[in-house]
Amino acid sequence: MKQFFVFIFCFVITFSYSENTFDWGQTGHRVTAEVAQNHLTENAQKQIDKLLNGMSMAVVSTYADEIKSERSFDKYRPWHYANIPFDKTYAEITVKPEGDIVQAIEHCITVLKDENSSNEDKAFYLKLLIHFIGDLHQPLHLGLEEDRGANDIRVTWFNENSNLHRVWDSDMIDSYQMSYMELANNLPKLTAEEVQQIQEGSLLDWVKEIRILTREVYKSAKNNDRLGYRYMYDHFSTVKVQLQVGGLRLAKILNEIFD
Repeated sequence: MKQFFVFIFCFVITFSYSENTFDWGQTGHRVTAEVAQNHLTENAQKQIDKLLNGMSMAVVSTYADEIKSERSFDKYRPWHYANIPFDKTYAEITVKPEGDIVQAIEHCITVLKDENSSNEDKAFYLKLLIHFIGDLHQPLHLGLEEDRGANDIRVTWFNENSNLHRVWDSDMIDSYQMSYMELANNLPKLTAEEVQQIQEGSLLDWVKEIRILTREVYKSAKNNDRLGYRYMYDHFSTVKVQLQVGGLRLAKILNEIFD
């Protein structure tokens, strides 16, 4: 496991230097879903196509955000994140009864693996799972409760009012002005060994790893900072790495469920 964390750290740092430069918005979620779809086994792809009635994973990747407009789905709102103090691990906190992103992912997997689940339920929780794995890899979805995952850290982004969470969710991605397909097609080319290393570990291993980035993101800006080209230069490569890593891990989960 130690070698895995060293690999991820080196991968992020190396890509940051080579490119000269963490809930994703719609484009980010679609990138992660597209990466995952490109790494599905043939059998998994067939079963997912059937559940989604031929819709792509990229299309349904934003479903969990879209249903926020319907009050009957309010119980799923806490499923997009987990608040973890910096002096604790996820395993050390008291989980909230309304759920969090880790419990949500585990529940989605359970429903999808259950032979007695209806196809309707499987389709619903598949859409949620695609979204939540994306959210998990946006580091501020594992942020602090007191500032709502850095939503209360007010900054400007190219002179427009924003907050640190939004900068990582969508501001940097939108400023890059690439479609989700363009971004997905221009991510680092990885060897089979590198893909395998990224996919290693359990869900809680991934949470521990992402929390390292969460701490770094919190250090990257403070209230009322003016962010722009320099911040993009320093951090957008990490955004791209997280989009790709999330997609590869989503593919691993789906292949294990459906293959």
